[in-house]
Amino acid sequence: MIGAWETSKHILEFPRAIAHIDGDAFFASCETALHPELRGRAVVTGKERGIASSLSYEAKRRGVRRGMMLSEIKKICPDVVILPSDYETYSLFSKRMFEIMRRYTGAIEEYGIDEGFADLTGMRGPLRMSYEEIARAMKKAIDEELGFTVSVGLAPSKSLAKIASKWQKPNGFTSIPGKAINGYLSALPVENLWGVGPNTAKYMNSLGIVTAYDFISKPFQYVCEKFSKPHQEMWRELHGEYVWPLVTEEKTSYASISKTKTFTPPSSDSEYLMAQLTRNLENACIKARRHGLVAKKIVVYLRTQHFADAAVEAKITRASNFPNDLVSHVRTLFASIYKLQTPYRATGIVLADLEPESSIQSSLFESVIRVEKMHRVYAAIDSLDAAFGKHTVHLGGSQATFTREQYTGERTRDTGRELLVGETARQHLNIPRIMMRI
Repeated sequence: MIGAWETSKHILEFPRAIAHIDGDAFFASCETALHPELRGRAVVTGKERGIASSLSYEAKRRGVRRGMMLSEIKKICPDVVILPSDYETYSLFSKRMFEIMRRYTGAIEEYGIDEGFADLTGMRGPLRMSYEEIARAMKKAIDEELGFTVSVGLAPSKSLAKIASKWQKPNGFTSIPGKAINGYLSALPVENLWGVGPNTAKYMNSLGIVTAYDFISKPFQYVCEKFSKPHQEMWRELHGEYVWPLVTEEKTSYASISKTKTFTPPSSDSEYLMAQLTRNLENACIKARRHGLVAKKIVVYLRTQHFADAAVEAKITRASNFPNDLVSHVRTLFASIYKLQTPYRATGIVLADLEPESSIQSSLFESVIRVEKMHRVYAAIDSLDAAFGKHTVHLGGSQATFTREQYTGERTRDTGRELLVGETARQHLNIPRIMMRI
């Protein structure tokens, strides 16, 4: 049993117990978990983009950095293994990681695909473990079940927990109880603080604030005079105060929704590029419908092989989240920026000026019957997608993206992996897809 002295000790050291779990080289680690023969090798993902999206620690030690061109990577690391990104698989690994975290507490914030926060406060009694033991048990379960490591930080606040998780990367565990805060912050440059960018760090340095400890040593009144509210809250967080609560609800408010796709080899085929944009549009509309949002503006985006971008936008007469309503706008916008015989490597769609669907009033001139019909049709489509996989039903205009590989190389969409928790065998069978014409 946990005695009274131990209970009071934990209250002093962890008035709140916040764990930050951070996947180590997450995308590359997912690949090595699925392909154990790659362990110990320099692995880079991002083949479809032509630049490094993620890299193993072995690649980092060889001088490879994120965003580096693949041609440059091969010069400094000839034996590198370069793979196309498999975001479906990475998302499933992420889902499993958060499922494991929820075994220990229901208060989980999915901060990113490869990191999250867990509020362990009050779980010592039910789990019969100290906060450190709970965080270590969580890490051990993730490491063993996913086949790669995460780094974990435990502290009284989110800001301190994020510092702790990066303290011993990779495969680290660091606990910063209340009494140890000053020691850790005295060795941490302000530019390494969560929420401090280059300009803020430069400003802090001009005030003689070089380390995080220099910052928290300043009186709060001084901080209020010199810094804005977010940095005032940061000062409190670094003192061990729980100021930034966990966001445990799924995000439902968006200023815009964007969907892009990079493919290789690049293409100048207008029909194929329009097919990519149609699929981008369908993906964006799926997300908009999920959150009950409609768009009043649409943006079409193209990127050339030489990373030159072109974008154009248009207002929509009637706000919508139906691809059928919006695809004609996309076609017109695409025609205005497409250049014949120019190879393009990426397409993108942005739905902007989003509003709740319930706030849109029907005009006197539109067909209420047609709108209601579209609602029923897309409700059925979304149900089919949920049962059998995304894009089970799709516009005929996006068919080319399903019949032509999105990239060429050593691997295609078939990763040769076993099914993971969160997916079904039917999603990966070669079954005919349903094309839609309304």
